[in-house]
Amino acid sequence: MNILKFAQQIKTKNMKKIRITKHFDFESAHALYGYDGKCKNIHGHSYHLYVTVIGIPIENKEDPKNGMVMDFGDLKEIVKNDIITQFDHAVVLNENSPHKELADTITDHSHKVVLVPYQPTSENMLFDFAERIQKQLPQNVLLHSLKLNETASSYAEWFAADQD
Repeated sequence: MNILKFAQQIKTKNMKKIRITKHFDFESAHALYGYDGKCKNIHGHSYHLYVTVIGIPIENKEDPKNGMVMDFGDLKEIVKNDIITQFDHAVVLNENSPHKELADTITDHSHKVVLVPYQPTSENMLFDFAERIQKQLPQNVLLHSLKLNETASSYAEWFAADQD
């Protein structure tokens, strides 16, 4: 079943939908090229990522995952492999800016650098993370939302319903 068809089923039928959320933490540094404030300098954050998926719990009594939208362990593996392992304790820089030269220098000194094709704001990171996660989810599970806390009082949110 393709994702669009599944999404339409969820919207049109009164099905037993459930959202599940898993929380992840990672440390990362970034710099915003051309920014007119303090964030133009390399600085770090203790990020808190909340990943919420939506689906219909498995109703097959023979399935050991009966009653689950998806196994939390499976969701953990997806996010760990596609996001946490790559971004944790890394310096995230825009590959389309002069920060590319800075990245090369940092890498030469055995430091972990992630080059991204965007300004590494929380908002842009969420677009990136949403795409990475959705590609790995089972067909019957949809990414519902992401929340990324950059600080204790600042966060960005991504909702599937808001996307075109």
